[in-house]
Amino acid sequence: MSDSSSTEYVTLVSNDGYEYKILRSAACIAGTIKKALDPHSGFLETTQNRVELPTINGVVLEKVCEYLYYHQKHAESKDVPDMDIQPELCLELLIAADYLDV
Repeated sequence: MSDSSSTEYVTLVSNDGYEYKILRSAACIAGTIKKALDPHSGFLETTQNRVELPTINGVVLEKVCEYLYYHQKHAESKDVPDMDIQPELCLELLIAADYLDV
């Protein structure tokens, strides 16, 4: 880590107050989070190691975190099976994916 305030884990916070502590390497798969945590960005998230996501609720953020780990685990794999996603979450997940640049 180039910045002394950087940690191995970051906290993602949903709009309804749920907090998910995940590996920085997994969180940074999402372009929006990666930019927010960039030490040269000047954003407060860089020093707090905490990213608040005002447009994403806790249920969706939990699935996003699951996907980020899934993506990291299978990054070098071929023929990766699809994740199990409940149909009622699909639209919200698409919106979150667009917002997060995943």
